[in-house]
Amino acid sequence: MTAQIVADLMTANPLFVRRDQTLKDAHDLMRQKNIRHIPVLDTEERLVGVLTQKKMIATVMGLLAKYGTTALERKEQQQIIAELMDTDFASVQPEQTLSEVISYFLKNKHGCLPVVDADDKLLGILTSSDFVRLAGQLLES
Repeated sequence: MTAQIVADLMTANPLFVRRDQTLKDAHDLMRQKNIRHIPVLDTEERLVGVLTQKKMIATVMGLLAKYGTTALERKEQQQIIAELMDTDFASVQPEQTLSEVISYFLKNKHGCLPVVDADDKLLGILTSSDFVRLAGQLLES
């Protein structure tokens, strides 16, 4: 059966960080797990932001330029994710059709969409890579 809705294609139970964690925590997680987007949750498990690799790299480069390599790790540990995360982001629900969602990816050129329930609880993440994987499966069949 071919994927038809977001729930068919999303990565369920994605990795996440909390808004009070540090840039160092997010940087380590991105590097260790080879991911480019991290949902940010509050203490009630609600989605409150997204931290992208692009934003993280820009911040790290700014810290390097300002403080140098010797202070980078210390400065990363002082930088709170809540100050860096994007709070103006779109999300989708698991029952939305992939045809609805793909137009969003093409129009907005975003790399991910968090998948949430009606209470903004994080259920999954849908990335542009998921669509590439789907395209590969369709080409093979």
